[in-house]
Amino acid sequence: MAAPALIALAHGSRDPRSAATVTALVEEVRAQRPDLRVAEAFLELASPSFHDVVKKLVREGHEEIVVVPLLLTEAYHAKVDVPSVVAEAAERHPSVKIRATAVLGHEARFLEIIDERLRAALGKARVRELDALVLAAAGSSDPLANASIARLARLWGAHHKLPVVAAYASATPPTTGEAVRAFRAQGRRHIAVASLFLAPGWLPDRAAELALEAGAIAVAEPLGAHPEIARTVLARYAVGAVELVPV
Repeated sequence: MAAPALIALAHGSRDPRSAATVTALVEEVRAQRPDLRVAEAFLELASPSFHDVVKKLVREGHEEIVVVPLLLTEAYHAKVDVPSVVAEAAERHPSVKIRATAVLGHEARFLEIIDERLRAALGKARVRELDALVLAAAGSSDPLANASIARLARLWGAHHKLPVVAAYASATPPTTGEAVRAFRAQGRRHIAVASLFLAPGWLPDRAAELALEAGAIAVAEPLGAHPEIARTVLARYAVGAVELVPV
């Protein structure tokens, strides 16, 4: 029996850099598991759509599909949008088993990627001294999602023995600019900002802009198509594939 197909499902953005990053991540997943049928899809604002990809996989003869949401928080898209499109696809294709996994979330090992991206930004800016850090994320109207980001920020700060605050690009304060200004009001002048976004786009660009305007000395790039992210996608897929096995 063939292994289930894997759909890496991203939210989507009008920014072409976002879709390009998702494509590069899927290529990394394929490189790590060339035996799997792997495809990317988007909830909105980019193509291919989720339903088009499911239809294509069904035409190819796949009877089992595992959907891995490329989301970093268990917020609205994870709780509402993903279950909705998966349920609709299951209704359209009753002979096909479709299972959505947990989101990528905030794996502690993602902090290593954040550090890698931040070191690159600090090197580019020729910065050797830091006295505060800001962890920028999209933000959500869901307080539990924001709390998970704040916990990750505290873990990151404890690792570096530096004060850290989480900042958000939408939905909830503080913004990156507000976070940087608050640190500067404390007398801190070497403040760097890390990016807890999967891919480039309007929100990470805005977060970077506000941080630099407020006096941040460096802003890191998003996580991107890192091999560790691909390994996490495959770890989620493995759990989803097992859940498809009849008990």
